[in-house]
Amino acid sequence: MGSLSIWHWLIVLLVIVLIFGTKKLRNLGSDLGGAMRGFKEGLQGGDGNSGNNAQSAPTANANRTTIEGEAHKE
Repeated sequence: MGSLSIWHWLIVLLVIVLIFGTKKLRNLGSDLGGAMRGFKEGLQGGDGNSGNNAQSAPTANANRTTIEGEAHKE
């Protein structure tokens, strides 16, 4: 009972392709890739802008000045 050889993995892959078909597996791969891409954007704090569009995002803090003041409750 050693580790599985390459022939065992090829047979398993062949059975999976026969059961699901290549089109369904291709769709599954693209869906998984899209989910991973969305997850990475979420981790980076993406608000719909990818890394290439970061230059076109509004620059509200361009001058980086601090406004000081007091808040009063009326």
